[in-house]
Amino acid sequence: MKRKTTVFVNSRSAWAKGISVAVSAMLVSTLGACGAMQKADQLSGASGASAEKCPVAVNKDVKGTIRIAWQAIANADLIVKDRKMLETCMPNATIQWNQFNSGGDVVQAFGSRSVDLGLAGSSPAVKSVSAPLNLNVKVLWIHDIIGEAESLVTRDSSAKSIKDLAGKNIAVPFGSTSHFSLLSALSQAGMDSSSVHLINLDPDKMAAAWSRGEIDAAWVWDPVLSKLKADKGSMVTSSAVTAKNGAATFDMELVSGDFIKANPSAVKTWTAVENYAVGMIASNPSSAADSISAQLGNSPEEVKTQFKGYSYPNASEQSKIFSDQLPGIFKATAQFLKGQGDLDAVNDDYAPALYTTAIDAVAKQ
Repeated sequence: MKRKTTVFVNSRSAWAKGISVAVSAMLVSTLGACGAMQKADQLSGASGASAEKCPVAVNKDVKGTIRIAWQAIANADLIVKDRKMLETCMPNATIQWNQFNSGGDVVQAFGSRSVDLGLAGSSPAVKSVSAPLNLNVKVLWIHDIIGEAESLVTRDSSAKSIKDLAGKNIAVPFGSTSHFSLLSALSQAGMDSSSVHLINLDPDKMAAAWSRGEIDAAWVWDPVLSKLKADKGSMVTSSAVTAKNGAATFDMELVSGDFIKANPSAVKTWTAVENYAVGMIASNPSSAADSISAQLGNSPEEVKTQFKGYSYPNASEQSKIFSDQLPGIFKATAQFLKGQGDLDAVNDDYAPALYTTAIDAVAKQ
């Protein structure tokens, strides 16, 4: 998976039929990123920050180890991790944080039953619950709605649209939300399979490939996105644009169906803690940015800038999105992915893949 691979993309124009423009516009107005490599470091606990008092009801009933897949994305999950909220709110459990590069490998980890909860983008999430994988996982939470936080940048300052990149080498982590947005942008532009060369490249390899002139453009998220922009990169388009045109993307939390069955109260506590952390981003962005920067290794000011590229819905907002929009969005995403040859079949109904019990309960509190 880490090898660099060049493939031609078979773009389809039917995607925009899947989601109404009204729904997509709403998602953008309420306004990452996930890909496919597990990193070697598997961390238990946070980065040295002292544990704080649990901000929700303490749950002493949960025991054993909870294995969580996290990613370096500027959202509330990193606040929870940095402040050891799960450790203090479930004091009799062992919280094991395992870092992954992107959602494709998180899905593989669920397939091997090596994680219980994990962050993955909406397109990997759809793949996980569709044929041929059909994993026993549910979507538990929306970490963020992706906007300009994932963007296409190019070394060619004269390129003003994706059509101007015809024949160029474009890097993207395969299986990620950026990959999905790139394929959607190509489709929306009417570009065929001979238009571009896509290179499967992990975000942590992009800056070096960019500086060596091996890639002409990249669709990626921060902190790599900012590095490419600083190194003479020009933005061409973004996931905010593809969302407005009918291809919204999200960072989501997946949870094992077996884990839900065995630990329903742990799932509710996890959701309540994440909802509290989302509120911190809205009410105290400076404090939230301090925690996230400690996990990402950048400055709080850089994190605040990254906040602008995402939207962070709370439990009440998510309860409505889960019931009213996600089943249709998932089906439309699956139809697009099937057209690209990434799925064997589209489910008749994606509502069963959405676990709403915890969100609905937390939204009422």
